[in-house]
Amino acid sequence: MGKADFKYFFAYLGPFLVYLGIYMGGLYTYAGLAFAFMFVPLVEWILPVRAANDVPQISGRSVHSFFDWLLYLNLPIVYGMVIFYLFAIVESNVSSFDVLGMTLSVGIFIGASGINVAHELGHRTSILDQWLAKLLLLPALYQHFYIEHNRGHHRYVATPDDPATARYGETIYHFWWRSTWRGLTSAWHLEVQRLKKSQIGVLTLSNQMIQFGAMQIAYLGCLTLFFGWQGLLGAIAVAVIGFIMLESINYIEHYGLLRQVNDLGGYEKVSMKHSWNSNHDMGRILLYELTRHADHHYKASTKYQLLQHIDESPQLPTGYPGCIVLAMVPPLWFKVMNRRVPAHMLQL
Repeated sequence: MGKADFKYFFAYLGPFLVYLGIYMGGLYTYAGLAFAFMFVPLVEWILPVRAANDVPQISGRSVHSFFDWLLYLNLPIVYGMVIFYLFAIVESNVSSFDVLGMTLSVGIFIGASGINVAHELGHRTSILDQWLAKLLLLPALYQHFYIEHNRGHHRYVATPDDPATARYGETIYHFWWRSTWRGLTSAWHLEVQRLKKSQIGVLTLSNQMIQFGAMQIAYLGCLTLFFGWQGLLGAIAVAVIGFIMLESINYIEHYGLLRQVNDLGGYEKVSMKHSWNSNHDMGRILLYELTRHADHHYKASTKYQLLQHIDESPQLPTGYPGCIVLAMVPPLWFKVMNRRVPAHMLQL
């Protein structure tokens, strides 16, 4: 561990701006939104891309608990952010303008600091880490992601069988609906398969989908009890924005990339060429190296601080936040990205 590793504290800047915005009100409520989708894309567009890997530091990073605690601290940050937001919106004198700004900003960082960190922890073997992952998915009402991502996406990535792989020419708006619905149904089918293989009944508490449903209903019920119907609607609104953030990232991570069918009728092995990478520093830090996505798919258990830049993987034109903004305008996205998709991947 070296001084450079303290850069990951920068990941807390976004949530800090959300807290500040809720406290200050007015235009400040849009600080989280502006930071994520204006400031960060602008900086990443201006600054040069640094593709160097920190190879000499890897051995120390692999065991240092500092990197784990950086993730764990997101649990109180995310839940505190939701509670602070709900207290604010139930005030009788808060304006609709402020509520919109708070809702957008909180929702964005439920995705960035909640789901994204849950994704990292959900790949680990520790029971504690896995439960923290499930708890971080709760404010987004997206706990089925724990099942579908680990047992579905990583198996079927870059194939038509994967809900989270965006098709060539598919708009982000169509992808939101398809990936959200198919991801949910995929998680159910995967869990049913697991239970049947273990000779356990489907409609039991052993079914994680039923567990997650009960947890999410209890979560919303508690918030309704304390904050009323307005609090319930606010909690649902930030959850939806949170999982839309996730699906937006899913969209750009594998857009148009497909594994080829081999001679045996199956798909070729997942390789470094089946994920889009971005080595832009700010996005890397804010998302705990998620943008080094090819290395993540090569070995999903690799901790975020150990992920490496891979030259052979296809590279995005800018960081994840900027690509999400670009994808919101499909003609521009297609103009920039379609020519980057390798021609042989369009043959499937």
